[in-house]
Amino acid sequence: MKVKYNVLTYLIGEGFANVFKNKKQAMTSIGMMCVTMLIFGVFFVIGENINHFVKQIESEQAIRVIMKENVNDEQIATLKKELIALDGINTVEFVSQAQALQQVKEELKDHSQTVAGISEEIFPVAYKVTFTDLSKANSIQEKIVKLDNVDEIAKDNKSAATLVKIAKGIKIATYTMSICLIAFAVFIISNTIKLTVHARRKEISIMKYVGATNGFIRWPFAVEGMIIGIISGIVSTVILSWLYYLLATNEKFISAINNIGGGLTVLELSSLINLVIIVYLALGIGIGVLGSIISMRKYLKV
Repeated sequence: MKVKYNVLTYLIGEGFANVFKNKKQAMTSIGMMCVTMLIFGVFFVIGENINHFVKQIESEQAIRVIMKENVNDEQIATLKKELIALDGINTVEFVSQAQALQQVKEELKDHSQTVAGISEEIFPVAYKVTFTDLSKANSIQEKIVKLDNVDEIAKDNKSAATLVKIAKGIKIATYTMSICLIAFAVFIISNTIKLTVHARRKEISIMKYVGATNGFIRWPFAVEGMIIGIISGIVSTVILSWLYYLLATNEKFISAINNIGGGLTVLELSSLINLVIIVYLALGIGIGVLGSIISMRKYLKV
């Protein structure tokens, strides 16, 4: 047990030593990694906020399920149960004839006198229905129109469909850019460690000659890559959090988002920070280890 502990201490110590022996290369790698991870972080934050916007709009995007004339209370209650039972339905809200008239007056605002004297009886009984996923809106509506006592559906699928397409497009662009940035970061780390490996190629050859395993030789360089990745992740987290805080608390920016989306709000930093930390640390460690493995392949061939 003590031997294993000493070996582990040696391997980790060698990894730290490698970083300090190659300060210039390590600092250059950390700087490049920070830039890369910050760009990745910007796309990540944009993607998370787009998902947040979609959820907000999904909760507000609604259709009106209009019932047939002369339905009784039992039929109204039955339809509500049937709607709630459908997969993909978020909320089901009853809209009485009186409520329908009042909504029309509120929408007309200054011109509400145009409906003065109109009886609420001309408005049908309906349900206001929202979805959990806008991409399923069409298939859900096809099921709704087949239900008993449903006359028609008043809808505006154009805005919902457009929103879904935009969200998907941004997600694809974000994932593609993220993959490219991760590949670039691996390239940076692998080249940095490759310089260290090349400088110690004779030492590595001797270690292999006396029977050292590939794992024993590789570990210090993997630790070096992990250290560079973790430091880059911590620095990037601090910078990204600070920039996001400045943006999320900027009144002009918040006002612009509200004007574009009609009440949309960005994610609070407290909702993002834990996720950003996890993603950055996972990226830093993963990229560091992967970069070291790639850089060592040439020198560990039997």
